Amino acid sequence: MAKRALVVGGGIAGPVTAMALQKAGLEPVVCEAYAEAAAEQIGAYLTVAVNGLSALSQVNAHHVVTGIGHATPTLSFATSANKHIAAMPIGGVLPDGTTTHSVKRRDLYRALNAEAARRGVRYEYGKRLMDASTTPEGGVRAVFADGSVLDADVLVGADGIHSRTRQIIDPDAPKARYLGIVGLGGFVTDRALSSELNAEPGTYNMIFGKRAFFGYLVAPDGEIWWFANVPQREELTKAELVAHSRDRLMELLAADRTPAARIVAATTNADLVPGFNQYDMPSVPCWHRDGMVIVGDAAHAVASSSGQGVSMAVEDAVTLAVCLRDIPDTASALAAFENRRRDRVERVVEYGAKTSGDKATGGLARLVVRLLTPYFLRKAASEGIGSLQWMYDHRIDWADGSAVLPLQHG
Repeated sequence: MAKRALVVGGGIAGPVTAMALQKAGLEPVVCEAYAEAAAEQIGAYLTVAVNGLSALSQVNAHHVVTGIGHATPTLSFATSANKHIAAMPIGGVLPDGTTTHSVKRRDLYRALNAEAARRGVRYEYGKRLMDASTTPEGGVRAVFADGSVLDADVLVGADGIHSRTRQIIDPDAPKARYLGIVGLGGFVTDRALSSELNAEPGTYNMIFGKRAFFGYLVAPDGEIWWFANVPQREELTKAELVAHSRDRLMELLAADRTPAARIVAATTNADLVPGFNQYDMPSVPCWHRDGMVIVGDAAHAVASSSGQGVSMAVEDAVTLAVCLRDIPDTASALAAFENRRRDRVERVVEYGAKTSGDKATGGLARLVVRLLTPYFLRKAASEGIGSLQWMYDHRIDWADGSAVLPLQHG
């Protein structure tokens, strides 16, 4: 009889974990707190790097991203005066020619959950996890806010950065760390403006503004996708975030001679993503206990500047499934999963925190960063992706979840 797995969360890590567990021979059930999958989204769009797409291919789900997203293989950096600094690739190229892709967050949530459901994964909606405990038989019993109870052999917390599962596993677990940045984003459907920008297709245009960091790309259909990172010393409440959004950003961008302010001004209220505090997770001491384990942001949320949030979650899902497939004892399988993943993800978290720190600085420190950034970026561009090869080259083979195979660079 197949082991039953409760997967808490229907965002990104949840459905991918469910599909991977299903392929490994388990019987997954996704328990989503909302009435529909991922009803609350933060952020406009996401990057799925080549290492994440490679991991998705191990469960035959890479087409979900490539089918609704578009290739964005290049980063291009500019100053607040709109002067080009350097360009560099975002990872390498997979053997079939696939490169890093970008996709709208809401589209990715829907598509991944639809693909899991198409494969027969069972979904339970309105299931907000309240507590979980070990049963006398060695399984896990989950209790939900609606009073219902579900039993399983293993419980996987894919419930995000403010994970309830993490708290259940370890009541003393650290909480999310605020990065000193408020994020915003949106989409512009004004094709005339996108034509004026004359942006290179497949390129992220990153601008080191005097008072805010801004990035945009032009999608194949001419729609402009953009995001902004605004230094903010203290976390903002939801009400403050709503009030903070457009007016504050426009004020900050006015100091730059770039298209950023025009892009934000052309964004309709319906296409504007409200502000959100940005977090990551410091090292979480305990990822698993008995038959419970956390994956993705619940275990190791990385700063958005790393471009690795989705990819880390996907790598987790595939590695966890392989461990549960190959190691009969659940507790031993979960320990093996953590052992294979911890060093890598904590290195990525550290990298993301460093790059976010450059955006969060203010005053004299920000001026110094702006003055030195062109030098370091040009140096990095001359090296290609060599210094980040460790991040992009990680490739999991379904036959051996610990295998790391080289990717082809381009």
